[in-house]
Amino acid sequence: MPTTVGRRVDRLAPVRRVTSQIERGTVVRIGVVATVVYAAWLAVGAFGRPYNFFDMKIYHGAVVWWASGHELYEFIAPGTTLGFTYPPFAGLVMLPMAHLPVGVAGLVNAAASIAALAVVLAALLRPIVDRLGWPLWFTVAIATPLAVAIEPGRETLGYGQVNLLLFALIIADLVGLRWRARRGTHVAPTDGLLLRFVYSGAWAGVGIGLATSVKLTPALFIAYLMLTRQWRAAMTAVGTVVTVTLGSFAVVGTEARAYFGGVLWQTERVGAADMTPNQSLAGLLARLYDSIETPGLLWLSFALLMLALGLSRAANARADGDELTAFTLVGLTTSVVSPISWTHHLVWVIPAIIVLADAAIRRRDASRGPASRPGYGGLPGVNGLRPPIWYPTWTGIRHGVAAIVLYLLFLVSPIWPYEHQLPEVSHYQDGLFGALMENSLALALIVLVAALPWRPGAEPAFYADRFGRTQALHGRR
Repeated sequence: MPTTVGRRVDRLAPVRRVTSQIERGTVVRIGVVATVVYAAWLAVGAFGRPYNFFDMKIYHGAVVWWASGHELYEFIAPGTTLGFTYPPFAGLVMLPMAHLPVGVAGLVNAAASIAALAVVLAALLRPIVDRLGWPLWFTVAIATPLAVAIEPGRETLGYGQVNLLLFALIIADLVGLRWRARRGTHVAPTDGLLLRFVYSGAWAGVGIGLATSVKLTPALFIAYLMLTRQWRAAMTAVGTVVTVTLGSFAVVGTEARAYFGGVLWQTERVGAADMTPNQSLAGLLARLYDSIETPGLLWLSFALLMLALGLSRAANARADGDELTAFTLVGLTTSVVSPISWTHHLVWVIPAIIVLADAAIRRRDASRGPASRPGYGGLPGVNGLRPPIWYPTWTGIRHGVAAIVLYLLFLVSPIWPYEHQLPEVSHYQDGLFGALMENSLALALIVLVAALPWRPGAEPAFYADRFGRTQALHGRR
């Protein structure tokens, strides 16, 4: 029987509503995410350009042409001189979209690219947010629209490009190397054989191999794996490339022979080196020389220098236990030394921004002294230093400012107001400042290859037993 029977209920009495702090916090976070998404949408509208799935129309037209019985590499998009420039394996992967309208194919590609980007950001940010105690879903939900808003993200989606998907394949190998370094210590006894294989990381290298089979520039990651003696991953990547290439000859031999026998070497199918969107070293030199062609010997000299610098710094970053920065340096180096690096190719600035931001946080925490150590109530994974230490603080500020400036540079993308437009013949038509702005992204890439910091011990992707042996030796003394 209800306890209120026979009692008088005061209907005007205030009712205490029970709302947990977690629920209020979640509502606030959702509001923040919605605000960031809206701001990113406005930024794309303000700094982006009319894209209209331009590249997707070429891919779609090429596979429709191919599916109709014509030769794949004979296709030329109407009103342009552009055709299909990817290896035949990429044509096979794209062939199913011949059954879709071009607009639907573009939207499917955009949705898949955003989903892949979100998964990549979750993988890259998880070690950081776990250390800082931030919710992973909230951090990824904010980082994803911020990444989409900058030049490589919005251009990849707007043009219908595949750069974010290739980026995800390469980062998958980074995750595989992380898991392999743990030697299965995070595998539950109830996991089946498939999960055990996945968590073992034995498949690391497949993603790089597949990415190289679609575009040639990721082959530099194979060279990096060999340089750092990650032989299993390197051989897996090489085996994947060989298998896919031989499979292409077996399945579509005519297209494979046409591509590797001629199309691969026809650089004029891509565009002129001095075009403003080409922010590689070759494009930078061509514009500085005010020529449609790159000075070959000078480019080769600087390209070899940047190649040696990028790979050596990547190897050092890995040796110090920061595989993410190592991969980022290799990716940035590919953008610099490639003859053509359109702005939508520059997706490796995304992890570069993450590395700079995390380096700033680490150095700030390092300057707080013993109280910042885990044993003194500080953040786990952050080593404390005795105060007064002002230099790490200033270093953190420097890296934080660098992360913000880099993000704003690729958000605003100042190259477009100074884009080289015919019939003007000079890249100096807007003076030295205009030339600087037209080459600003290329210069930023070169600076990143030369100066991107790595974070010692941040996320090693090699076996930890060497450190165990070292600590044991120190313990005996």
